[in-house]
Parts: sequence; structure tokens; C-alpha cells
Amino acid sequence: MSSLPTLVCVHAHPDDEAFFGAGAVAHYGALGHRVVLITCTGGQLGYDASGRVGNDPLHDALATKVTRAGELQRAAAILGFSRVVTLGYDDSGMEGWTENDNPSAFMNADVDAVARTIASILDEEHASVVVTYDEKGFYGHPDHVQANVVTRRALDFSSSAERLYYSVVPEGVITKLVEGATSLGLSMPAWVLDAGTHVPDELVASRLDLSAHVRVKHDAMAAHASQIDNDDLVEMSDDLFSLLFSTEYYQRAWSRHEAAGDGADLFGGL
Repeated sequence: MSSLPTLVCVHAHPDDEAFFGAGAVAHYGALGHRVVLITCTGGQLGYDASGRVGNDPLHDALATKVTRAGELQRAAAILGFSRVVTLGYDDSGMEGWTENDNPSAFMNADVDAVARTIASILDEEHASVVVTYDEKGFYGHPDHVQANVVTRRALDFSSSAERLYYSVVPEGVITKLVEGATSLGLSMPAWVLDAGTHVPDELVASRLDLSAHVRVKHDAMAAHASQIDNDDLVEMSDDLFSLLFSTEYYQRAWSRHEAAGDGADLFGGL
């Protein structure tokens, strides 16, 4: 095991690891840090092979789960994860779906039970830094929100964790991205302009230049080929992809001790 501190990412579904904090994973893995992925669900309510969403009566959940498990392993290898743990909860589906009522859905899982499992992994890995989504789950998906809840609770049971970060997009960055895209003659996707996914600039503690790993991020996203709603990202021009994904921003949500020195390094000051 590396003598360098360990990073653990807690995500809801296969493919989230390629979109939230993927650059940091590639960066720290390349530096020799141990990077560990915890994926809470099998993502079986994603798009199936016929392009049907999870609440379609004809949706093939089992085949989708199998497909996404393979995609997860390929993407994790591309990003350089040292270990992948799948907790095995059922995908809850989007807010308001009848699948939300499934007792096995992640959103209905016992918070303390999941948190203790995550904490045991954190301590087994001697993890210093943990990354997940903010309280809104970045865009409100029930499983993303639950990932935030159980991860925060896990900190109460873990002895090794020193910091928790949320992968976020600051509001001020959006204006700059739009200006940059305009100057390049590029059209921004509608989701980038959705203010509901952004946080106030003052909440950002860490800004990481990950331009050296932007191609790795692209390839990890592309590994999740079954999820056709991501096609606009995978197929966008290199210039726009680089503009959007060369920098990652993190909100420091919790620290066991007074934090300093993490403006450009999640492990800074540890």
C-alpha cells in the first residue's frame, strides 16, 4: 500500500465516477496515491440496450445492471482507481418514479448501516480525503442526495478520514465558460447553463488544474457507452471538452482539524 495518503470517492451509480472528480482521481493516482471508489448502486434503472429508461414497463433492468457493471470496471481502470467497491443497492430512479418506493432502493436504505460500511472501508484504506456530492446531490437525484447523507454520517464512525469535499461548479465559472466558448465559436450545452447545479463562488475551497488528464476523463466517460444521455459530452469538440473539464472545483464540507493549504491540493496541509 502506498505511503501517500488515500483518496476515497463515494458515488451513487456507475458513470458518476467519470463525471464528478474524475480528474482528481487520475491526478492523484498518477502521483502514487491510492484512490478507491465506492459505488452505492448497480444503476439498473439507466438506459437499457434498447434505449429505454428505467421507468419504462419494457425496461430490462437485469441486463442494464450487468452492462453497467462492466462499463464501471473499464472506466475505473482508465481513471486509475486502485480498488472498486460496489455496495449493491438498487437504483432508486429519478425523483417521483414509482421505483422510489422499492424497499431495496438506495434512497430507502438504513443510513447508519450504509454509513458504517463506508466508514469501515475508509478506515481499512486509511483514507484521509473523501469526495462525494453536495447536499443537493449536484442535480437532485435521490441516490446522489442519499450518497451525501450516508457519507457525512460515515465521518462520525471513521477514525481515519480528515476531510470531506464536494465536487462542485461555482457560479462565477459559468460566466467565464460561456465567454470562453463564445470566443471559440462554440455552443454550450443547455445543462451547463442550468443555475440549479452551481454553487456560490465563496464555497469553493480548492481549484485543481487537471488539463493534463482531460483526455483520460473523456475516455472514462466514453466507457459508459450504454448511457446515451451522455453522448453530447463524449461527442463534443476537443476545444469545448477541454474548456469544460480541465479544471475541477471542490467545496470543503468538513475537516477534522483546522484546514489550510488545500487551495490547489485536496491533501494540502495534511
